[in-house]
Formats: sequence, structure tokens, C-alpha cells
Amino acid sequence: MSWKESNKTYQILKAAEEGGYGVVAAIAYNIEHIVAFVRAAEAKKSPFIIQFFPWAITATDGLLVRAAAEAARTAKVPIAIHLDHAQDEALIRHAADTLPFDSIMVDMSHYDDAENLSRTRDLVAYCHARHITTEAEPGRIEGGEDGVADTADLVGVMTTEQQVDDFLATGIDFLAPAFGNVHGEYGARGPVLDYDRLDQVRRRVAQRARVVLHGTNDFPEEVMRRCIAGGISKVNVNKLVLDDYLVFQKMQAAGLPLTALVERGIEATQRLVEWQIDVCGSAGKC
Repeated sequence: MSWKESNKTYQILKAAEEGGYGVVAAIAYNIEHIVAFVRAAEAKKSPFIIQFFPWAITATDGLLVRAAAEAARTAKVPIAIHLDHAQDEALIRHAADTLPFDSIMVDMSHYDDAENLSRTRDLVAYCHARHITTEAEPGRIEGGEDGVADTADLVGVMTTEQQVDDFLATGIDFLAPAFGNVHGEYGARGPVLDYDRLDQVRRRVAQRARVVLHGTNDFPEEVMRRCIAGGISKVNVNKLVLDDYLVFQKMQAAGLPLTALVERGIEATQRLVEWQIDVCGSAGKC
């Protein structure tokens, strides 16, 4: 049996692809988010992926990641720990060597195509040698996210079939295509996605990797469901499940005791996460 068969992210997403549902992969910024994510996943009997931006490693010396890994270890449902948009090679190697990640997104999109592929290939091999599965982003998904280097000045390029082949050749396990999705806000128009391109990517991948959705801020339920029907198994979310928490903190931080603020913040986060688990169709899969 390949080591990948016992890798938590690989197990979760393989089952999701086979079952035709999506798994929520949410960014955690603090302990409240970790607790809320685990409680939501357990309440819904759903697999889940807790994600971190590299910021969480540098800001907390990895303590937040270790806390999430401990929560995942004792959870009643399968939960994986993932490093999202890792852009610094030294940090990727540090994370692979010292922190309990099940998977890492190797994001070398700030280099030209040839350099991107070369560096991705080397880092994928480094992670695989440590039994960590990997994700990459062919094409360029426009915009930027909190905690990630701003790539808004990059020209958005839709993922091509050649790029799919090139990135699969690096050995990646999960592929995040660009098909009209953007990091950040969509504005009044909302997301305008090229579903035919997503279908082309999915057919090109043909079970060699799982397909990942980035850029879900403000996605309506019907758009999310259509993406999952198109073969998406990992659904990255950030603001979509943290909106209520952020609003609550802004409105109540000055008027509540810290303990109440933490407890009610967890509750606010859990509500939105449970909603997105339902939208993605993973409830009751554990």
C-alpha cells in the first residue's frame, strides 16, 4: 500500500471524489476557529480540513498548527491539517520537517512558468519524502488574501490542459484550477465561472489528482453546488465561514467579558461552518 493511502488529506479527498461531495477546508486564525471547526464537523458527522496560511507559523511559532493537530487527533470525525499558499521555500521545508501537516500547497505562482514548475517539482518531492501530500495552482487566480503575499498585479490566466499536464508531472496530489474564480471579493456582479473549463480540467486530471476550489468569497449556494457537481472535492473557504465571527467581534468586543466573547465567537463561527458543510454535501459522510 502506498503511504498516500494513510495520509489524512488524501483519504478524505479520495472519499469525497468517489462520493460526489465536497469537503470544507477552512482557514483558521485563532483557537476559537479551530474549536468551532471541529465542533461543526462533529455535529454534522462530516470530514473536514483545517487550513493555515504561512502567517500562522511565523506569528505563533507553529503553536496554532500543533493545537489544531491535537484537536484533529482527538476528533470523532476525520480532520486533516493543511498549509495553504505556502510561497517561501525555506518555510515549506521547515513546515514539512517540524510541523504536523498532512498536506501543503506549494505556491510558486510568483515565478515564471518554467521556474514555477521546477521549484514545485523539487518541493513536492521534499514533502512526499516526509509523507505529506501536495497541492498546486496551475494558471493564476487573481486577487489576494489576508496573510498571503498580494498577487493582484498578476494577470489572471485560465488554466489550460497543457498546464494541467505540466503540474501533474511535478507529482502534485491536488490541483486548484483557475476558471474565473478569484481570491478576494467579486463585487456586485458576483462570480462568473467558466464551467466548461472546469469540466475540461476534471476530465484531464482523470483520477490522477483531486480538484480544489479556491476563491469562494460570497459564493451563492447554487454556485458552490455546481462546482462540486463539476468534480471539486476540496472547497477552500475563508470569509464565507468567518463573516459572522468578524461582525460579532467588531460589534461586541468592547462590551463583553473576554470569556463570553470567546464562547460566543465560537458559536457564531460554528453556525456558518455547519451551513457550508450542508451546502457541500459532506454532512453524514462519517
